[in-house]
Amino acid sequence: MTTLELRRVSKSYLSIPAVQDVSFTVQGGEATGYLGPNGSGKSTTLKMITGLIQPDGGEILLDGESIARDPIGVKNRIGYVPEEAHLYTHLSGSEHLHMIGQLRGLSEAEARHKADGFLALFNLAGDRHAPIAAYSKGMRQKVLLAAALLHNPDVLLFDEPFTGLDVNSALILRDLISRLAQAGKLVLFSSHELDTVERVCSRVIILHKGRVAADDSTARLRELTAAPDLESVFAQLAVDQDPAEVTSGMLELMMG
Repeated sequence: MTTLELRRVSKSYLSIPAVQDVSFTVQGGEATGYLGPNGSGKSTTLKMITGLIQPDGGEILLDGESIARDPIGVKNRIGYVPEEAHLYTHLSGSEHLHMIGQLRGLSEAEARHKADGFLALFNLAGDRHAPIAAYSKGMRQKVLLAAALLHNPDVLLFDEPFTGLDVNSALILRDLISRLAQAGKLVLFSSHELDTVERVCSRVIILHKGRVAADDSTARLRELTAAPDLESVFAQLAVDQDPAEVTSGMLELMMG
């Protein structure tokens, strides 16, 4: 079973800590929600796991081996959906996925077959020859998701994967995350869709100001915090502002 482990991983930007001594272990066969307010270090963590950026300290291991030993091999085992879409917008959806498939080591025929298959399943078959520059945000998100799945990776890292998706596509993705975990894949995803996280994740890790504030099952966290749902747990552990107080201030300013 695939195992991903972070040992006291840290990263700073211009001497400002983004991630501080983060440690956790996740296993294949489970979907883990990686939660936290904006700026808490979620995206930075995922980028370090993929090897896109290097940690300042600590170690990241995949199946007991440092990812630094074989960065190319590790990348081939990971499917990654970044928070911001980085696509070759002059290419069509079909061309982009075909190219990604070949870069991932698929044969030309297999890359084309999978690219066209994913586009059809994501309801993009009619737009497969249109340039990505003409795609909506939701359509681009579907291309990112397809690109992450093409090569059947062991590890799936999703950073806000529901961004821009319509209700139907979001329901499909929610079911997909559950079934990927059931198939033995290691799924770690960041999302502000707390209801979805609670439905599909067997476990959640909550970051606050770059540190792990909680790491447990949603049921156990609700019990420990005496909270009725994950949103209430999150509010207790990772939200610094009182929403009612902030909105009262906004209304007061707005209305003079």
